[in-house]
Amino acid sequence: MKKGILFDLDGTLWDSAGAVARSWNTALAALDEFQVRITRCDMMRFMGNLLFDIGRMMLPKHLSNERVQQIVDLCIEYEHAYLRAHGAPLYENLVGTLTELKKDYSLYIVSNCQAGYIEIFLDYFKLWDVFEDYECPGRTGLLKADNIRLVCERNHLDAAVYVGDTDGDYNATCKAGLPFIHAAYGYGKPHDPTPSVRRFDALPQIVKEIL
Repeated sequence: MKKGILFDLDGTLWDSAGAVARSWNTALAALDEFQVRITRCDMMRFMGNLLFDIGRMMLPKHLSNERVQQIVDLCIEYEHAYLRAHGAPLYENLVGTLTELKKDYSLYIVSNCQAGYIEIFLDYFKLWDVFEDYECPGRTGLLKADNIRLVCERNHLDAAVYVGDTDGDYNATCKAGLPFIHAAYGYGKPHDPTPSVRRFDALPQIVKEIL
């Protein structure tokens, strides 16, 4: 029986909100078009949404959809360059816990991000051998629930659980038909009670109980 754990990325595997906010602010300052600056707390609220929706939340309302997309694309360029050079903090005991989990489960990443973002994470921390597969809307054009199902299907999982930190993660997991574990140390929380962990290294026990 093949069992899998699917992970969200931001707010679940690494604490990227500060790094992403810094890179986006550099991009916005380069535009010299309007005075918009993003805090780490802003980015924590934004993360988990699709990128265009984040652009709409943070940018002036009068901008056209085309201009919003152009600005978001620029922010992504700066973000990728920053993260390739500096990375972002991993949550405590993450690598050791993933190594422990990999003994009994296949590990995957499904995030609401652009193409190239998960690859930067895997490159920076040299985690390609830890995760068997990954997916995002930037590659498939699909919503998170569909990407969760896609990863489960193409890896022939008999049982799986999704670990994420936001209400959007929870809703997508429910739509995909999987049990959900809340990363309570992350950026948000689901609207319904659900199994949760306050530290990443608490995952092995709760996953064992669910799967």
